Amino acid sequence: MLHTLFNALEETLFMVFSAGLLTWIIGLPLAAFLSVLSTQQSSSVSFIYKPLSFVISIAHKVPYIGLMIALIPLTRFIMGTGEGSVAAILPLTLAAIPYFTQLCEKALNKVPRGLIEAAKAAGASPLQIIYKVLIPEALPNIILALTTTLTHLIGYSTMAGALGGGGLGSLMIHKGYQDFHSEYVIAAVILLIALIQIIQLCGDYIANGNLPNNSNA
Repeated sequence: MLHTLFNALEETLFMVFSAGLLTWIIGLPLAAFLSVLSTQQSSSVSFIYKPLSFVISIAHKVPYIGLMIALIPLTRFIMGTGEGSVAAILPLTLAAIPYFTQLCEKALNKVPRGLIEAAKAAGASPLQIIYKVLIPEALPNIILALTTTLTHLIGYSTMAGALGGGGLGSLMIHKGYQDFHSEYVIAAVILLIALIQIIQLCGDYIANGNLPNNSNA
């Protein structure tokens, strides 16, 4: 039993943190781009910002189960399979990016405009403003956004198990429900709760006490 639980936990961790890394890589620059666009007043910028923001908002509201089913053909094409923990990374990432992007944009928008104006006055380029002003100042809140996203990914990965995604969700469905081994369900739930708590504690610890710019958050 312990070996089975360990393998399922390993698959869940692989799915969650792989999707979390991809979400960070894609979502953070996208959020910064949206944050910068939101401060501009020209009609050409508004033409880009409003549709992009609308698409992200709608994508965030799509139920994960529906998204995963709809993406099965694309998942098979890109990943070579529609089942397993590797295949689940694509829908997990696509589900998490809109959520993380919205949280990050809100965090970046909390940075005092005076700091941005001072950077502009000093001759900083838009890219320098993003990476030297916006992100460092908002980093504690961005870490919290990532923490929240990872906990959501744990829930998504559990649902993915119902559709052959592997991990603890699959273990609960197949070993627990179909084979009537309730001990697997109980053990998997305990592991999921523990995992969520560990991620939240680590995220809070980093954001609240161990960042050089924390005092400016």
